[in-house]
Amino acid sequence: MKKNCRFVAFCILLLSLYGSVAFAQKAKPDTVRAGIYVTSIHDINFKDKEYTVDFWLWLKYKNKDFDFVNNLEIPQAKSVSKSFSTLDSSGNRMYLLMKIQCVMKDSWAINNFPFDKQALRLSIENSQFDKDALVFVPDTVGKQYDPKFTLRGWNIDSLTLKSGIKKYETAFGDESIKPAHTEYSSFKVKINISRDAFGLFLKMFLGMYVAFFIALMCFFIHADSIDSRFGLSVGSLFAVIGNKYIIDGALPDSSSFTLVDMLHGLTLIFILVVIICTAISLQMIKKGKDAKADRLDRRFFLLLLVVYVLLNAFLIIRAGVLH
Repeated sequence: MKKNCRFVAFCILLLSLYGSVAFAQKAKPDTVRAGIYVTSIHDINFKDKEYTVDFWLWLKYKNKDFDFVNNLEIPQAKSVSKSFSTLDSSGNRMYLLMKIQCVMKDSWAINNFPFDKQALRLSIENSQFDKDALVFVPDTVGKQYDPKFTLRGWNIDSLTLKSGIKKYETAFGDESIKPAHTEYSSFKVKINISRDAFGLFLKMFLGMYVAFFIALMCFFIHADSIDSRFGLSVGSLFAVIGNKYIIDGALPDSSSFTLVDMLHGLTLIFILVVIICTAISLQMIKKGKDAKADRLDRRFFLLLLVVYVLLNAFLIIRAGVLH
């Protein structure tokens, strides 16, 4: 009798273990193999923090309930348009191919502008099934972007694909989910780009540098020509301020102190020093120390020029090389 009871208990244990394994296998999420081929990136709007990207997207999966045509979700997309889609359901799997254009919103890192490097991010989710039902696996076979297309003013450094989990601190109104927390599988694309900065830098900062060197010319005008010296210095000061406002108008708002701010701030400080030196020379002239005032002008000219060039070189190299 005891042997029979043990046998029954052993059978029940085996059945429960088998049921647990079967349930675990049943609960395993379906895999969606996703790939992308970017054909174009254009209309990069630096001020409004957005860009347009055209790409082919393909998805391979077995669960026919995955309706990606209607339930494809692209977070952070301002607009999404599908110009082409085809679904092949032959065999035991689904193969979906779509041509998509998205206007994406993104955040820019402008601390080192115009020597900046940006990361363009694109992610894809299914709005109908969470991570317990669906997981993405990147399809990395072949190229992920057309090497022939050019991104004007930028270089494409790399394009990487990976999958992840996007967490939402909400149940989207489903009261059966407690706590209010949901997670969805995400197919992520990251495109690293760097700017062709040298020409843009000269175009944007040439006026500032010309204004500064005009201010330095004050040291070659005799100190008793007070109107000429102060006129050049103050005119250069306003030229630098105007140049900064023009550049700031093309950049997104930022609370951090950027390279643009540092270069303009440095130039304004040095022009202020030129004005102070002019006032000192004028006082010397009034005391009859013309020769001493002339020597002071020459020394300040060389000192300010060398220090200004070295500080600019340091800031530019640090922004362009170290980042």
